[in-house]
Amino acid sequence: MPKMNNFVAVDWCAGPDRIFFFFKEHNLYSRFSLGDNKADSGYPLPVRGNWGDHIISAADLRFGFTTTEPSWNNSIDHLWLFYYQDDTPCVCQFLQQTDSVISNTTVADSKWAPLLPYFKNIIGVMRRQTTSSVDELRVLLNNGNYLSYDYTSMTLEVIPLEGSDWADLEQYSDRMMTAVLNDYPTFDRYFYIFLHGNEYLRYEHESKKIHGPIQIDDESWPGLPHD
Repeated sequence: MPKMNNFVAVDWCAGPDRIFFFFKEHNLYSRFSLGDNKADSGYPLPVRGNWGDHIISAADLRFGFTTTEPSWNNSIDHLWLFYYQDDTPCVCQFLQQTDSVISNTTVADSKWAPLLPYFKNIIGVMRRQTTSSVDELRVLLNNGNYLSYDYTSMTLEVIPLEGSDWADLEQYSDRMMTAVLNDYPTFDRYFYIFLHGNEYLRYEHESKKIHGPIQIDDESWPGLPHD
């Protein structure tokens, strides 16, 4: 059974909101249903053979997140999985509604190219509430900063954690492993920052407060593998 000491967490918005946990050392993944507040039964499963034509190894994943585009009859959700192919940063665009890969390309040749200088420092991404003209992401780094990135205009700003509403995260920079957004709460949005040492932090967007560290166990994350 994989332990919670080397994994990447990504959000999933199509259908019931979920979080996927990719265990890097074992090339396995688990699916956690936010509405049910538990990991789905039958997991973890091998990544290979269960993600259609997506064949990236969990060991090569760096981070991932979802973007949602409005459509005339429904929203379209894309999962962006960032990974290394040999030593080259790459990105896979995965359409959640059809469980299919749209593209695989290098980060340098994509709209995410401005993230490239920070690639090895990225922990996770939180979408900001957007307007019709702004698609802003807050990209958490493990070097005492975060990025504000508008992926429509491809404009990027580096902002210190100190003095921001993420200021309390700075003390955990050397322990950060992965981070993921939970859009499920009715009146709030949570950003989970998972730490080495089997703990995590919860940032509450509405109150701008950070809670934790909290132990990862069957009370906080029912059904997930853990130490």
